[in-house]
Amino acid sequence: MLGDTSSGTTTAPSPRRRGDYGVDGDFETVSPRGQLVVVGAIVAALAALTAVLATVADAPAFAVIPGILAVALVLGVTSYIHTTRVGKFVVWSRVLGDLQLRGDEEVLDLGCGRGALLTMVAELLPNGRAVGIDLWHADQTGNSPEATLRNAALEGVADRVEVRTGDVTRLPFDDDSFDLVISNLVLHNIPSAAARQAAIDEAVRVLRPGGRIVIGDLMHTKHYRARLLELGLTDLSRRDLGWHMWWGAPFFPTRLVTGWYRR
Repeated sequence: MLGDTSSGTTTAPSPRRRGDYGVDGDFETVSPRGQLVVVGAIVAALAALTAVLATVADAPAFAVIPGILAVALVLGVTSYIHTTRVGKFVVWSRVLGDLQLRGDEEVLDLGCGRGALLTMVAELLPNGRAVGIDLWHADQTGNSPEATLRNAALEGVADRVEVRTGDVTRLPFDDDSFDLVISNLVLHNIPSAAARQAAIDEAVRVLRPGGRIVIGDLMHTKHYRARLLELGLTDLSRRDLGWHMWWGAPFFPTRLVTGWYRR
């Protein structure tokens, strides 16, 4: 049973990654480089306005406003880049290490993307298997099953990683297939509340008795927790993952929902 800490390992996967996991975000309309150019132009315009207002006799006090906005925008972008390139690995290393896996579990990663979370959990499964499923949308740069498998090879876990193309609201797996279901920043991309609930229901359906669900997301985490409670999960918790997973500011934190399926 998952969580039998008497035989589990407390070793966390390394947050230092060899693979290339891209940048998280919505890039379907505007590329990451295009978005960065736009932000740079706005910062430059605010800085220029600050300089102009500072030279006007009656306007120095007003120069503070665009100056503060420019600094806030730079700090927000810096926070975002830190989270997507460094912070999420630091946080999930701790989260996965705290699970104290035995090493022979079968794990499902909902919306695995390029395998950031998938390869980390695979490090803890020398005798297990990590399966990632995704639709490979452009909410991450270079998102594809080939990129995920390349990263698995670079991390030395290709022999225990599998990727599938599929919808998390209609999982192509039998009931009771996995010991652990994990997900990071995926379910909020599902547009309707009914579909998000279907994804939660599917996650529980494929979970074995004694298994655990661990979901990190930006929004709707109260609803996830409530639905998991309705479905019979116990030891439910919901917590903020801290500044390493702020997506630009404290106003956009990531929260973690966890629970046991003790049926």
